Amino acid sequence: MVRKYVSWGAIAMLLAVALGAFGAHGLEDKLEANLMSAYQTGVQYHIAHALGLIVIGLAAGKLGESKWLSRAGLFMLIGMVLFSGSLYVMAVTEITKLGIITPFGGVSFMLGWLFLALAARKSNQ
Repeated sequence: MVRKYVSWGAIAMLLAVALGAFGAHGLEDKLEANLMSAYQTGVQYHIAHALGLIVIGLAAGKLGESKWLSRAGLFMLIGMVLFSGSLYVMAVTEITKLGIITPFGGVSFMLGWLFLALAARKSNQ
């Protein structure tokens, strides 16, 4: 579990940096201000939750593997796809109706953090 979540977190960070650079340099003059803001929000949450995956991996090394840590990682991944992914696609395609998906990603992020807290509370370490 340690290797899995640390490596997924590192890959997610790599993608977040690449997408952030693409937004800053490739989309800067092509998007309206509100869409660029949405894209940047996607990058910010992507980075935060990629780091969250790394934290989950490190926590597994300290606390031991648990269903709560597995759920935390899963929901952070789902959140990145739904929240950040919907904002990326919405900004690039200008299909603003995709914004309806974004809150589901936000809820997934919150559940991920809740499950990490539960993992810490229920640990015998």
